[in-house]
Amino acid sequence: MNHNTPLSPRPLSHLSEVHRRVLTTAQLRAHGVPAAEVNEQCRPDGPWQQLLPGVVLLHSGPPTGEERLHAVLIYAARERTAGVPVQPGADGPHRPTYTETMVTGLAALTLHGFTSAPELATLKQIDVLVPRMRRLRSTGCARIVRTASLPAARQVKGVPVAPVPRALADAVAELSDANAVRGLLTEAVRGGHCEPAAVVRELNNAKLLSRPHVVDAVDSLLAEGRAIAEDRLYRMVSEHGLPDPVWNVDLRLPGGPHLGGLDAYWPEQAVAVELDTRAPRQGHRQDDDALWSEYARKREHLERLGITVVHITPKKLRDAMEQQAAVVRTALMASADRDPAAYVVVLPR
Repeated sequence: MNHNTPLSPRPLSHLSEVHRRVLTTAQLRAHGVPAAEVNEQCRPDGPWQQLLPGVVLLHSGPPTGEERLHAVLIYAARERTAGVPVQPGADGPHRPTYTETMVTGLAALTLHGFTSAPELATLKQIDVLVPRMRRLRSTGCARIVRTASLPAARQVKGVPVAPVPRALADAVAELSDANAVRGLLTEAVRGGHCEPAAVVRELNNAKLLSRPHVVDAVDSLLAEGRAIAEDRLYRMVSEHGLPDPVWNVDLRLPGGPHLGGLDAYWPEQAVAVELDTRAPRQGHRQDDDALWSEYARKREHLERLGITVVHITPKKLRDAMEQQAAVVRTALMASADRDPAAYVVVLPR
């Protein structure tokens, strides 16, 4: 018997090619292959091999990255599914439904398209995220990562994958190389996968912000995210036909106190835009609260002087630039119906 031999009268044509090569022992029994025959086929010089407990690869050569990936998912899901049920797709072969499990860590980042993440075939272990109470252990190429609350998985090529911020946190938890960590975090933002605040939030939840090499990488991440957000703000003004503001300025009262810095300001209309690039940091709750209080005080002070302040987050700029441009345009148009703002001195920042 080899991997091309029919297993039973129950056909395998409903499965994709990789799922015909990676099956659970429960699936093999359902196809008429008893446990004794599976053991015989998986002997050291046999045509099959056991990749993980209860998971069999129906050929003798090295597994591909895709085969290892599906083996890990089948291993993590098998307790829930007693074999892997299949679900018809809109097109192509039917695929298994992996219950309460998803790829995370470096393998997930590879599937998300990160060029700084290694190829699947080179990974010694593939991280798989499961609920905390699941009775599973890490073994072979499967590393079990537990969580109290599973995030919503993203489907990538039929594979359930953790969202980028969560996958990053699980990858960083296993990395001690500062350059590797910095490269992954930078690509997450530069490649448009997610915003810095979402990454910092997950790193914070994973209690990773006490590690010096992670803190250094986060500082680079926030600087990168700030530069990208500023570039998007320039594009918003240019592409949506807004009048040119003065960029990156400080406001002061004549002969009086400093009022604060702004990312864009339209003096004639007394309208300001401020990018909100705050990100929560572990152990910095007081600093975070102080920063937010400073934002709020500055906004209230400027608005008492008749200056309209529009707060924009990097995420809104990325996902809804046209809507944000409309908000700014409305504020500029409404200035004609307001009382004149107090005179302020505008200085380059």
